[in-house]
Amino acid sequence: MAARVAVEQERTIRRAVTAATIGNVAEWYDFGIYSYLAAIALDRVFFPDAGAWAPVFTLGTFAAAFLVRPLGGFLLGPLGDRIGRTKVLAATVLLMAGATVLLGLVPGYGSIGIAAPLLVLVIRMLQGFSAGGEYTGALTLVAEYAPDRRRGFFGSWLEFGTLIGYTLGAGSCAILVAVLPQDRLVSWGWRLPFLLALPIGLTGIYLRMKLEETPAFRQLMQRSPAMATMALRRAFRILVTKHRTQALIGGGLVVAWNVTNYVLTNYVPTYLTGTLAQHGESGTGETLSTTMQVGVMLAMLTVILFVGRLSDRIGRKPILFTGSSCLVVLGLPSVWLLRHGVPGQLLGLAIMGFTLLCFAAVTPSTLPALFPTFLRYGSLAIIFNVFVSAFAGTAPTVIGVAVTASGNLDWPGYYLIGAGVIGLVSTALLKESAGRPLTGAAPLTSSADLPPPPLSAGGIPLEHPVSEEDR
Repeated sequence: MAARVAVEQERTIRRAVTAATIGNVAEWYDFGIYSYLAAIALDRVFFPDAGAWAPVFTLGTFAAAFLVRPLGGFLLGPLGDRIGRTKVLAATVLLMAGATVLLGLVPGYGSIGIAAPLLVLVIRMLQGFSAGGEYTGALTLVAEYAPDRRRGFFGSWLEFGTLIGYTLGAGSCAILVAVLPQDRLVSWGWRLPFLLALPIGLTGIYLRMKLEETPAFRQLMQRSPAMATMALRRAFRILVTKHRTQALIGGGLVVAWNVTNYVLTNYVPTYLTGTLAQHGESGTGETLSTTMQVGVMLAMLTVILFVGRLSDRIGRKPILFTGSSCLVVLGLPSVWLLRHGVPGQLLGLAIMGFTLLCFAAVTPSTLPALFPTFLRYGSLAIIFNVFVSAFAGTAPTVIGVAVTASGNLDWPGYYLIGAGVIGLVSTALLKESAGRPLTGAAPLTSSADLPPPPLSAGGIPLEHPVSEEDR
């Protein structure tokens, strides 16, 4: 007997996607401004005596957050499978916004010495812990609310929020660089973007607290309320014994996606403004570099929702194959272009941005389909954060060390090629999920997709007829 179709109100679906998206804006604005300020001010504020290694130390502090992201995933993800998605997601935004404001209040190295970078390190770890439960929870929330036929479209809204967050972060940094002299930027101006995180975070918290639980989670609690008490050890054992293949496929997609992401958004700004000049190549100024980054993000914003909708029609795999192939074929040329003046830099950034778009528009709807409802949030949190922390989030630091130690400026390209190979293998093993119900949940549609109600003789819409099954 076919599974009974669940129907969710269109306005509820859109409210849930909006709450997840705005929360994601807050999360990645907070997480992203550190990247853009690293080579502009933070290396001089917290590592003024480190010389050529100051950018590497600053990126290393950025990477420290990824050491605790798996811990956040291990604790917050399974908690979301027990008490619900919305409660955990409200807590993650609160923690991230609070930590970001604190980072904007830390005194510089000149005031408190070594305590300054140590405080930044602790705060970055708090941000990493929060991120460990935030993004995968948002993936789960959107996927479980989205109708089966439009999950790609609604999933792409999540990365639309990510791009908005990164763009706001980069844009605020570009404005600061443009209007403030260098001494004022280093002395106090860099703090402003961090302090602006508070109102964005509060908005995300408010919207998420107003949501009820997802249809899939409500179905699970109705069928098997005992799932809320499942021990973490048992859930982890089920993941590694029964869903090991899905975990590895998901991990591979996470690596391909996030290596591209962190190379473009975290390493390339430092590469353009500092690394190239240190090696006798033609780099670019801080304002122009940030402006080009914002331009690429804005270009991605204009098309990401269309790509998400396209994946609902042609499937997720063709788009993932395209992104992975671009990494393999164009990864190294895109890095070479960064060394050929502004036209080359724009083209190189555009290639990286297009490649990232293929993953960002499709993977948010692909990953949740790999796991059943009762361990979806926990599995995604563990897999996503372990693979991001081990292979992607550390990429800027590893690349920075490799370039500084060897003098070879092609290391970013090598990383992109490796990520592309992993993406191709993972996509080849992936089962197509477009248009299909999530594992462990009833088929889901929106009230907007139902046929129009019958009309009375006077033209007044009547309620949908009640079936025998509903009586």
